[in-house]
Amino acid sequence: MSIDPVTLQILGNHAQAAAESMAFTLFRTAHSTFVKETEDFTTGLCTPDGQTFASPRELGATWFVGLDYGPVIRAIDDYREGDVCMTNDPYSGFVCTHSPDIHLWKPIFWQGELVCFAVGHIHNTDVGGAVPASLSRTLTEVHQEGIRFPPCKLVDAGRLDQRLLDIMLLNVRAPTQNWGDLKAQLASVATGERKVHEMIRRFGIETFRQGIRDLLDLGERQARRVLAAIPDGDYPFTDYLDEDSPNGLPCRLHLNLKIRGEEAVLDFTGSDPQLAASLNVPTGGNPRHILLMVGWNYALYTLDSTVLLNGGLTRPATCITPEGTILNPVFPAAVGMRSLTCARLQGVIMGAFQRAVPDRLPAGPASGGPMMNVNTTDNRTGRRLMAAIDPITGGAGGSPFGDGMDGSGANNGFLKNTPVEINEAEVPIRILRYGLEPDSGGAGLHRGGLATVLEFRVHAPGTVVTARNRDRTRFRSWGVQGGRPGAASQFWRNPGSNRAENLGNTDVVTLDPGDVIRIVCSGGSGWGPPWQRPVEAVLADLAAGKVTAEAAMRDYGVVPGDDAATAARRAELAAAPLRMFDAGPERDAYERVWTEANYAELTAILARLPVHWRHYAKRRIFALVDATPDRRGDGSEVRAAFAALQDEFPQIAH
Repeated sequence: MSIDPVTLQILGNHAQAAAESMAFTLFRTAHSTFVKETEDFTTGLCTPDGQTFASPRELGATWFVGLDYGPVIRAIDDYREGDVCMTNDPYSGFVCTHSPDIHLWKPIFWQGELVCFAVGHIHNTDVGGAVPASLSRTLTEVHQEGIRFPPCKLVDAGRLDQRLLDIMLLNVRAPTQNWGDLKAQLASVATGERKVHEMIRRFGIETFRQGIRDLLDLGERQARRVLAAIPDGDYPFTDYLDEDSPNGLPCRLHLNLKIRGEEAVLDFTGSDPQLAASLNVPTGGNPRHILLMVGWNYALYTLDSTVLLNGGLTRPATCITPEGTILNPVFPAAVGMRSLTCARLQGVIMGAFQRAVPDRLPAGPASGGPMMNVNTTDNRTGRRLMAAIDPITGGAGGSPFGDGMDGSGANNGFLKNTPVEINEAEVPIRILRYGLEPDSGGAGLHRGGLATVLEFRVHAPGTVVTARNRDRTRFRSWGVQGGRPGAASQFWRNPGSNRAENLGNTDVVTLDPGDVIRIVCSGGSGWGPPWQRPVEAVLADLAAGKVTAEAAMRDYGVVPGDDAATAARRAELAAAPLRMFDAGPERDAYERVWTEANYAELTAILARLPVHWRHYAKRRIFALVDATPDRRGDGSEVRAAFAALQDEFPQIAH
């Protein structure tokens, strides 16, 4: 029997407070900058079968709200008081989704009965593997992405498995840092256990046991209420990663969002095949895998900020992800850079919802900004040091209600910046500039949020910088309702010198003493026609350095001090056709060749091939289509290209 709504709300508040206390413990005791400053971690409480019913709102990453720990919980045969279990293997139950994320779960007992689990993860700066920080799109197998542990007991009935710990620390580049963060995680789940015991003493075991089920049911009802207010229909949306491999082809993410009453289907058929790069997202085909549902949770929370952040939100949704595609890869596909794909995926889902309720959701978020890591030598001590120095983030898209947040908005909003002083203390580099990039936000009635820019100089030979999640140098974020796309991202070595080098989407670079790195995220996109933005708002942006005089005239039609010129320029801008979605001329040019019909034919062809042929076949078909002089865009050139490929490789003809 369900408990009454008032008691349930009070219990829900206590459960969320417990998760917040876990997060605060972890935040205050962690060792690595990436955890204690950037806050790439989660904490929570889940039911005995693994359904997350409580998550913090104020601390940590927001991606894993509603994560189902069931597959790893079931991988352990027995639980005893004092146990703490661990995994970081992406393919063991598809709970941990890349090797740097170490997940812990601690069983919580009451009078001998298992009542729930305290859970959480941190992103370790390094877990070994082929490159410093363990992640690069150049990697092709999960074996290259660091040491992996299947679900196992790190602490057995209160006793730490020292041998397991020693194996872990032997295989990582910063063992002291990793061990410090792991101890913080252990403290966090211990805090969760204590807080659960306090709740049970307050509410009683029967109310607690029933209440955690009721909280999930309430989350489901709230999600269904949001869906019921959306018109039924099919809402397709597509976006791209710049590359499907180093210097590769565009990578397509496609969604058809089908709203039917209080339920929805998210059909990702038409997304790219499994890649020979680390951009794959390991979901195991789970129809509600949390990495597929992050954008869903964001959309629902945007439409109704009162919804509970728990696993119940995902129940009305079903995802379709064909096996052997980028969103459901087959072992041993590399998956370390899945965060780049997931960030774009979140935008795709928000874009589909934008089609459904265009007057309530924002334009495209920036995305494409990297997590910066530096591996260098301290010239004074000779010690090799490594740290995550900053997430280079962009702003949110403009919305029907106002400008996008500058610097760190939308799906990057949970990532905190690291103070310059901390960065220079963690690794011996010199920060030359850190701030907002003018003109990076997409123009609109409501402007897109500005991007961040970071410049720094290194001092030791052999310094390795990894820029995880580099993207948006080609395909920019999308403006809506007449809004313009945000600016593209940039990555330069020694900018402004005769040794300047455009690094594009490179994510690992080795530097010499004195080298300077300059990196700029992409910008959030605009919402609504730029020429409708109040002149005083444009002038305020100009005075604040957010917009240059050139952009004010070009994009907004504002000529400071000249009302006649402003009126003339705005009339000229208003005469242009108004576009519902605008991702810029780069995408327009690409889709004139790679039309919906061509992609539909390509998807059908690749689905018939063995998984290990798909990425190669895609690249060859692209090359043959690009060489076709008479392109019709109706799928015929794709069929002809595949026929030529079959002639060359008869083994794929069956």
